[in-house]
Amino acid sequence: MEIEKGLRADARRNRDLIVAAAQKLFMEEGVDVPLEEVAREAGVGIGTLYRRFPDRDALLRTVGEESLRRLVDLVENALREEPDAWHALCRFLRACTELRLGVLPAKLEPHLHQRMRIGQDLHELRQRVIAGILRMTEEAQASGALRDDIGPGDVAVLMTVHIYTPPSMPDEQAMARVVEIMLSGLRAGGGSPLPGTPYSEGDLRKYTAVEHPPA
Repeated sequence: MEIEKGLRADARRNRDLIVAAAQKLFMEEGVDVPLEEVAREAGVGIGTLYRRFPDRDALLRTVGEESLRRLVDLVENALREEPDAWHALCRFLRACTELRLGVLPAKLEPHLHQRMRIGQDLHELRQRVIAGILRMTEEAQASGALRDDIGPGDVAVLMTVHIYTPPSMPDEQAMARVVEIMLSGLRAGGGSPLPGTPYSEGDLRKYTAVEHPPA
């Protein structure tokens, strides 16, 4: 679903507030959180929420689309702004962990997850993310920075790592340490041999594929 063109500034602001509130609460409390609570978190009335999103599925689809658009920006900005593919890959995986990308899909019922992902716009966004992952992986390995037994599918799995932190440990500190441990394991020249075989481009495309429901 594309963002509606021609929205008044206040209507667009309300829409963005609702989507941000929904993303926060869906990750913290699950996708069954009352929509009245989403409206309160966004600072709008429930009627305003329903004018923009007629039901929970519509709001979930928009949250999913916004997350995917942010992912496209992350991978493309990293490749454009970092000095090489290895630094782009490190920046990308750090950002994915900070955004807790794995939390929302884990809370979705599988069939709902599939319904959210259907659509040509989302397919095109996913292809841009895949292209970025392939480029980062191939170029970082060609430069000798990334170990050669890592495939682009491995990177896709690492994007969704969800780090549990005990109450006594600050979230940011725990995430930063785990991410640096992960990146150290990806660097060429170190680490133990990995079990199995690398997840390839084919595995990546299968991982991100959408099964359309029967007509």
